[in-house]
Amino acid sequence: MRLAASPTGPVFAAAVIALLASHVSVCAADPMDAQKVAFFEQKIRPVLVEQCYKCHSAEAAKNKKLKGGLLLDSRDGLLTGGDSGPALAPGKVAESLLLKSLQYDGDVKMPPAGKLPAAVIADFEKWVRDGAADPRTAQAAPRKQVGPSVAEGRKFWAYQPPKAPTAPAVKQANWPAGDIDRFVLAQLEAKGLKPAADADKAVLVRRLYFDLIGLPPTPEETAAFVRDPDPAAYEKLVDKLLASPQYGERWGRHWLDVARYAESVTLRGLVFPDAWRYRDYVIDAFNRDVPFERFVREQLAGDLLPADTQADRRRLLTATTFLALGNTNLEEQDKKQLRMDVVDEQLDVITKGFLAQTVTCARCHDHKFDPIPTRDYYALAGILRNAKAMEHANVSKWVEVPLPGNPEEEAAIRKHEGAIATLQAKIKTEKARGGPVAARGGLLAVRDVGGVVVDDAAAKKVGEWQHSTFSGSYIGDGYVHDQNAGKGEKTLTFQPEVIPAGKYDVRLAYSSGPSRASAVPVTVCGADGEKEVTVDMRTLPPIDGRYVSLGEYRFEKNGLAYVIVSNEGTTGHVTADAVVFVSLDKAADKTTPTPPAATTKKPGDELKALEAELKRLKETGPKRQHVMSVVEEGRIEDARVHVRGSVQNQGDLVPRGFLQVATAAGKAPTIPKGQSGRRELADWVAARENPLTARVMANRTWHWLFGSGIVRTTDNFGITGELPSNPELLDHLATTFAADGWSVKKLVRQIVLSRAYRQSSVGDKATTAADPDNFLFGRANRRRLEAECVRDTILAVSGQLSPEQGGQTFPATLAADYGYKSASYRRSVYLPMFRNAMPELLELFDAADPSTVTGRRNVSTVAPQSLFMMNHPFVAEQAKQAATKLLAEKLPDDEARITRAYQLTLGRTPTAGEEVVALKFLAAQSTATNESWAQLFHALFASADFRYVD
Repeated sequence: MRLAASPTGPVFAAAVIALLASHVSVCAADPMDAQKVAFFEQKIRPVLVEQCYKCHSAEAAKNKKLKGGLLLDSRDGLLTGGDSGPALAPGKVAESLLLKSLQYDGDVKMPPAGKLPAAVIADFEKWVRDGAADPRTAQAAPRKQVGPSVAEGRKFWAYQPPKAPTAPAVKQANWPAGDIDRFVLAQLEAKGLKPAADADKAVLVRRLYFDLIGLPPTPEETAAFVRDPDPAAYEKLVDKLLASPQYGERWGRHWLDVARYAESVTLRGLVFPDAWRYRDYVIDAFNRDVPFERFVREQLAGDLLPADTQADRRRLLTATTFLALGNTNLEEQDKKQLRMDVVDEQLDVITKGFLAQTVTCARCHDHKFDPIPTRDYYALAGILRNAKAMEHANVSKWVEVPLPGNPEEEAAIRKHEGAIATLQAKIKTEKARGGPVAARGGLLAVRDVGGVVVDDAAAKKVGEWQHSTFSGSYIGDGYVHDQNAGKGEKTLTFQPEVIPAGKYDVRLAYSSGPSRASAVPVTVCGADGEKEVTVDMRTLPPIDGRYVSLGEYRFEKNGLAYVIVSNEGTTGHVTADAVVFVSLDKAADKTTPTPPAATTKKPGDELKALEAELKRLKETGPKRQHVMSVVEEGRIEDARVHVRGSVQNQGDLVPRGFLQVATAAGKAPTIPKGQSGRRELADWVAARENPLTARVMANRTWHWLFGSGIVRTTDNFGITGELPSNPELLDHLATTFAADGWSVKKLVRQIVLSRAYRQSSVGDKATTAADPDNFLFGRANRRRLEAECVRDTILAVSGQLSPEQGGQTFPATLAADYGYKSASYRRSVYLPMFRNAMPELLELFDAADPSTVTGRRNVSTVAPQSLFMMNHPFVAEQAKQAATKLLAEKLPDDEARITRAYQLTLGRTPTAGEEVVALKFLAAQSTATNESWAQLFHALFASADFRYVD
């Protein structure tokens, strides 16, 4: 390929990109995947069953109750539709009548009993937008076990305990480096095929570095390995990389994909302030090579395991964050439903992550394909229902558990907590002495209130609000309350007629008392958009016994400015007196005077002083660290079968237990009375007798090193998953893994030292033709780098990659993730993993969806990836930094610099053609400046070779 030189950088960049891209053949990934089907099973089918089947199913038709001719119990029924036409247009939200009816947008409103929660409707929108994956192929049948029975299922390969197979004899006896190679070669020879040649040493070292630590070798490291004549050089390099702290960062990221690790929830963008502790725990566990069976136990029941030291106790509590990371709908008002949704999500990550089983398909009915009856689902669910993961409120919250400190920290914290308790007792006494009126501010005219005031009399009311003066403390002529009725039907909108531009403390005046609502939703709209806060009206307002601050907000001239008080989802009376906008600007407008200073001591002053001191103590004292976790419920109980998955329709009580089909080889642990069973669940999952756990992790490890598993459906070893391409090899890996003390490092070492791993990606022609998908592993798979490796390598080449490890990587005060962008140059594993604000490069290059178990990432090839690499400021800036670094090196000429640039970015020297193109480009510049070299690096970053490893 011959390219003309150009004096302009972009043309050169395009030329080099075209040249480099010619070396790579890529294919788009299959758009359908198991995650979309799982989303349907978890989010869509249960709603259809509960809300729609009564009137829109074959059973309804049989009972002559079918409405509108519409069947929703099969995919064909949705696509065919009823009297109004097709109910579904996959991929087209606006054209799907089903969505319009759920949104109450039109004449047909479904379900007729009431509109579904916004989060459920959002799930349906996502499902349709993503293509409406639906595995149902026929109309709903009577509820019976249609998959194999448990007894039949035990004959399936995955449910039979692995047995250590004897390594087979092979003809090419000089090829295997160990038993792994004998299993691989035996399959090839059985088909008359042969393995690929060994990979070039420079290619192999680059592959090994990326696989073990996720970073490229330096040119010096590559050269040293290539020149080293020691036969044990490769083995020594493997051991060096396994001992590197960067190994844990690379392999910890693999496990975080499985654990659906994230640091926020989609709903409101609420941030998990302590989730990072789990990330650091995982990285540390891989670096210390914690036995995998111990790793399992710690994540499922670490809080219940004994600890020898305070550091161990912190680790074990942190490990159970695994159970708390789900993307939960915290606004679900049916708390029984929310509790089961959390349990279902936990079951999904446990059974897919450790066992590669789709157990949650049995929530509403016996599993359609696998030998998993509904009773098994509720036997497991009963265990997890006894682990409290939510603190329920209008917007529920995850459980936070205090972490123990060292003796000095504990002493300081106990002293501080004692001072707080003493002050709280004084406040309680003062409140009891003064009574409700004395502790409040009494009557106050609107004109005497400092700031811009909107009294309740001027508020826009929706629904019936009752005027009252009962409390004796109010602004104007009284306040209003919602009569503790018509929940979700009443709002008050406080909107000032004029408010000067500036920053304000927005305060709500309300009447407090024990009969009031504890979580009143209040929305404030300013220049930066809407924000919702909740107010506990049972407690005395902290400011002057009259106001609570809703926060500080910025308002613009003629911009939106309002506060909405709602009674949606509340229990108890909702009250409102006034909203006051107090200017925080130094040169306050004359229309917004600050409240006058008190000249005499008023009733409640002592209480206010005590409360101010309490606030100061809480803000300034030593803070106890916390971690997301679970705690045992006070009442231990079994679960009942939820008929069709409905929490409102419960059937038989099911004793807590485990998957029957996976306990054939060994007796399941007995769950002691009065205990949740979570520790016994951990023991059962981690037991050597469990036929799944060792196999699943061995297969994951093979997948992470080869790019495809022996079982390619890494998260599904069930009947709908793929069969192992080499079952004897899988059982060999599983049994040696367990026999070697469940050491992941030993398993990785065993695999990368094999001849199979060290093959070239260019296979024997006959073998490639006979096995184009490389099921037999007769060659290495050419793989695109994961998103994190792409970003980290760019930073490594530019010299900007920060070596800092661990800790929180976003501001501790951050409350919501919307629009968050990290400027960090640390490794990608440490970037905040926010569900509403994924780092752009990581999302574009197929980072794992942090809301689902991801054992196998998608590998897409789309235009935006190339556009990002060519146009994004991040790539351009790092190219400049790489050029600056290159020019600072003492190299003799441009040929040496070009060679160095290729070695840094691609791990190889340029071809003759590539060198000619680069030299012509440089010669066309009046002077080879930093900008010229930056364009060269930018072109190399944008090349296909940069993103792929052989």
